Amino acid sequence: MTRDTLEVGRIVKPHGLKGHVLVDLWSDREERLDQGATLQSERGPLVVESAARHQDRFLVKFDRISSREESERWRGVVLSGPRLNVPDALWIDELFDCEVVDQHGVRRGRVREVEANPASDLLVLDSGALVPLTFVVRVEANVLVEIDAPEGLFE
Repeated sequence: MTRDTLEVGRIVKPHGLKGHVLVDLWSDREERLDQGATLQSERGPLVVESAARHQDRFLVKFDRISSREESERWRGVVLSGPRLNVPDALWIDELFDCEVVDQHGVRRGRVREVEANPASDLLVLDSGALVPLTFVVRVEANVLVEIDAPEGLFE
């Protein structure tokens, strides 16, 4: 079962005196921070007034945060956005509890988590195996992940 919204980031901390915040964007879809974009939070919607890359995060000004004091109260708040209509996109939430099957039909385990990794995020299987996402060839949401595993991956 897929969700209509996905967690896409978190407000890390205030930046400056006028309500800017640093946002850790968990999505590679930077258009989520385009001017006018709306993100949801447990405190209601936030509309992006401006955003700019700042080191490995984003410096963002939201419509509802106008002072350092207000931005401090938003520290740690998780941001959600609508599922984007992107053909052939791989959505992390669709991988959990999937049975992983290799190109020979051998069942390799179930996905328990997805671990961030610089080269390629890794599927962590209940068998203890780690499978780079680059080997995924097909996903049936929350049911099955087919992989093209190189020789030796499971040894």
